[in-house]
Amino acid sequence: MGETTLDRASARERLLAAATELFYREGVRSVGIDRVIERAGVAKGSLYNTFGSKEALVRAYLEGRHTRTRERMARELAARYKTPRERLVGVFAVQGIAFAEPGFRGCAFVGASAQSEPGGAVEQVSEEYRVWVRSLFLDLAYAAEAPDPEGLARQLVMLYDGSGISAWMDHDPKAAETATTIATTLVDAAFAR
Repeated sequence: MGETTLDRASARERLLAAATELFYREGVRSVGIDRVIERAGVAKGSLYNTFGSKEALVRAYLEGRHTRTRERMARELAARYKTPRERLVGVFAVQGIAFAEPGFRGCAFVGASAQSEPGGAVEQVSEEYRVWVRSLFLDLAYAAEAPDPEGLARQLVMLYDGSGISAWMDHDPKAAETATTIATTLVDAAFAR
């Protein structure tokens, strides 16, 4: 008997859940496809019928991380902050939600990029994520009518990156509080010009 759509969707969900857990915790390069298949409890053919390759599974894992990050950021910024200027600083408090999650291991895109060859799916999806991070700050800086929106956005992107590295490497979920303080200083200085 052939596999039904429900079986395929179920296998896809299980494969993505297993990949998300293992790839994030241990790295995309060090986790073999057999471990993902075993954790998901599916047949090897399910992986290849659903994704076609490990690279496509890695792409789906990273795209899922990007979607969840982008949706959380949009939802939390809209719910917590009224103005674009408040949101420029608020990004760091929202970023801090991830820092406090059990098993936080830094930016999934940094980890995957460090383990991947140039030119593959990881590089492409990571660049899409980076474009989003840069545009998040740039769009907010323009909306807030910052005198130098490009300069302010560059500073805040660097702070965003550094905050994530610090939270992970120093095991410090309070890095978001420090980043929020620094962001406030940068934003205030940008508007004082």
